[in-house]
Amino acid sequence: SGFYFVRANPKTKHLFRHLLYSGDLLNAWYSHQAVLSVLLSEYNSLMGLKVKVFAKETDLFPGGWLYHRKHSEMKRILTGESKDPYIFHMSWTENKKNKVNFFQQMGEWYVREICAGKHYNEIAGGDSTVTLSERCCLAEPVVKCHYRDKPSKIPCNDSPFIDKKGKPFWK
Repeated sequence: SGFYFVRANPKTKHLFRHLLYSGDLLNAWYSHQAVLSVLLSEYNSLMGLKVKVFAKETDLFPGGWLYHRKHSEMKRILTGESKDPYIFHMSWTENKKNKVNFFQQMGEWYVREICAGKHYNEIAGGDSTVTLSERCCLAEPVVKCHYRDKPSKIPCNDSPFIDKKGKPFWK
């Protein structure tokens, strides 16, 4: 469902309790986003819960829809012509591997390779004094090309296309 800010009050506590008790719908629909969307609409109608949603096109809180469909806006973000996003949610993306690849390609991946996809015990080696930030976080991002038809910090013209009808991001 992306990122959201929720004020703690009786209506929102009831809403999220309802979401937690909706495991059957989560399993049937394979999506917590679909279930949450239905509940938000229901709670807005029945209980007057106020819901605000950012537009898909916002450059302060961009997401996968913008990344995959609005290359001109992504160029503005990547070249610094627009404001730096507060947070980027890589929604509209098929799997975790591609999410990581796309963040690396944008120069927004700050996790050491040795830590990616690993549990704390694998990283710490049984040492409870190890902090993940010290061991895993990078001060400078990983910038790595994967696909020439996806937004990137640097030109990735020697990389393959991922989309069947893809066009190079940088021409």
